[in-house]
Amino acid sequence: MVTMKEIAKQAGVSVSTVSLVLNNRDEGRVRDTVANQVRAIASQLGYKSNPLASSLRTGRTHILGFISEDVATTPYAGGMILGAQRAAQQLGYMLIVVSTEGPKNEAEEIEALKRYGTDGFLYAKMSNRMATMPEALKDTPLVLVDATDEAGMTPSVEPDEFRIGYDATQRLINAGCQRIAYVGAEDPIIAEQGRMAGYRAALAEADMAFDGHLVAHVGNNEPALAAVNALFDTAQPDGFFCFNDARAWYVYECAARRGLTIGHDISVIGVDNHRVFADTLVPQLTTVELPHFEMGYWAASKLVSIIEESSLADMEWPDTTAPLPPIKSPIPAAIHCTLIEKGSVRH
Repeated sequence: MVTMKEIAKQAGVSVSTVSLVLNNRDEGRVRDTVANQVRAIASQLGYKSNPLASSLRTGRTHILGFISEDVATTPYAGGMILGAQRAAQQLGYMLIVVSTEGPKNEAEEIEALKRYGTDGFLYAKMSNRMATMPEALKDTPLVLVDATDEAGMTPSVEPDEFRIGYDATQRLINAGCQRIAYVGAEDPIIAEQGRMAGYRAALAEADMAFDGHLVAHVGNNEPALAAVNALFDTAQPDGFFCFNDARAWYVYECAARRGLTIGHDISVIGVDNHRVFADTLVPQLTTVELPHFEMGYWAASKLVSIIEESSLADMEWPDTTAPLPPIKSPIPAAIHCTLIEKGSVRH
C-alpha cells in the first residue's frame, strides 16, 4: 500500500503537506504547483485513501444517509438515488439508502444509521408534499428531497410546480387550443396546488377566462375515467393538461371511444415522463419531465456543503435535462422542469 511518506519523499515535500493536499485542505496553505505535483505523484503511484483513518482524524465518516418512505419502491427512485449517489461519490462520500414504512420504524432506521456515524441525511418524499421533520433528525445536517419542511427551516429541493402548470398550459395555448381542461389530483398537495396555479396564470396571461367546468380533480380507476368522460361530454375541451401521465391515459381512452385523434383533434400534455405511459401511448405523450436525478444530485451536494461549511465553488456540475439551481438558493430550491415534445400536441 502506498503511503503519504512515500509520496512526500518523491515530491520533495513534508508528509503534512501531502496530507493537506490529499485531504483537500491545501487551499491557501500549499502553492498550486506543489499541490498539483503531489496529486500527480499520488495518482501515478496508485494511492488510495484510508476512510477509517480519515474519520478518526476528522471526526467524519463521509457517509450520507438517504431516508425514504415509499420512494425506493417507485419507478422514480432510481433517478433520485442515482443523482444523490453521483454527487456523493464526486464529493468523496458514500450513500446508504434506507426505505421506511413510515413513523413506526423510521426512528429505528435513523438511529441505526447514526450508529455508523452518518455525517448527514437526505429525507425524501414522493409527489412533493409538506413534511414534518422526525425528532431523530433534528440537530443533524439535513436536506429534504421532493418535499418542503412545514416549519420552513430545513433546506429542500423540489420541482417548480407553478412553472410545470404554466409551461404546459402555454404550450397548449400556442398550439391553438381554445378550451383547455385540467385533469388534476384529488389530494391538495403542493404539486397539485402549484400546477393548478400555473394553469390559471397561463390562461389569464392569454386573456382566456378560467372555467371551472373545464377542471376535474380525479383519483384512479373507474371513478377517474367516469370523471374525464363527463368532462368530454359537458365541456368539450380541445386541449388537456394532466397532473401526471397516468391521468393522461384516461384522456386517451375517452378520445378513442369518441373516434378523436390525439395530436390532431385534441392535444394532451402530462407530467412525469413515465416510461410506461409516455413511451407506449400512441401517439407518444408530450410531457413535463420531473427532475428526479437533478433533485437527488442537488440535495446531496447541498448536504455536503452544510457538513463541510463550503460553497462547493470548485465543483463541476453535470449536464442535466433541467438546470440545477444555485447551492445557496432560498428555501425551497425549485427546479424548472423540461417539457419533452412528442406527438400528442398538434403543431
